[in-house]
Amino acid sequence: MIANVLTIAGTDPSGGAGISADLKTFSALGVYGMAAITAVVAQNTMGVRSFQPLDPAFVADQIDAVFDDVTVAAVKIGMVATAGIAEAVATCLSRHPGCPVVLDPVMVAKSGDLLLKPDAIAAIRDKLVPLAAIVTPNLSEAAVLLDSQTPDTIEAMQALLPALHALGPEWVMLKGGNLPESASKDSVDFLYGEGTIRKLAAPRIKTGNVHGTGCTLSAAIAAFMTRLPVPESVKKAKDYLTKALAESDRLDVGHGHGPVHHFHAVWK
Repeated sequence: MIANVLTIAGTDPSGGAGISADLKTFSALGVYGMAAITAVVAQNTMGVRSFQPLDPAFVADQIDAVFDDVTVAAVKIGMVATAGIAEAVATCLSRHPGCPVVLDPVMVAKSGDLLLKPDAIAAIRDKLVPLAAIVTPNLSEAAVLLDSQTPDTIEAMQALLPALHALGPEWVMLKGGNLPESASKDSVDFLYGEGTIRKLAAPRIKTGNVHGTGCTLSAAIAAFMTRLPVPESVKKAKDYLTKALAESDRLDVGHGHGPVHHFHAVWK
């Protein structure tokens, strides 16, 4: 049977990030996508104009409505916006401990705009991270979670892995796409779990179409986790994102950071 995967995240009316990116990724990778919305965001490829968080009780009602009716094989969490929403999501998911959770701790958009209220950081760290099968921070998000400096070398990246893992997830994928090219010519990520560190490297893709890359990667991991172990899911998700970036120039969306091509293997 086709697996059902739920995304819990915010909207993007320009279609490149948030639940739009997640649902496209789910469809491209052969799982049935569902969505519970946490916040309505006014944004495009140029940046975020504003966002309106939904009432935490209503977010919880959406999640419960899905679980009460559908067999959920995996959950991906993106933008949660407020501490109240983070706590509501954690409460709902704690009732379903057998369902693996992929947490993308969304804090800042590619444009640099904040996507959460300040009080949400502690709630994400304390309530959601311990529920996750895997958490997928980028370098700046990892620094916020640990209240540390943003790493700018491969060695500094690796040094953060034990502390991130100590926050409670089973696995940590620390994304190094924002490392300066002087630190690494490749796009290097690290996967940490089960006492091992795995280095994942791929060629840097020369494109400005990077809107929604974090959403897409975490959604792809969730899709693959319905049928594969975490390390293989992460590798396949990174390969999928690399190809989506490489094919992104086939799209002509907006004047800022355009989206990746989620359906690169389908639209020929």
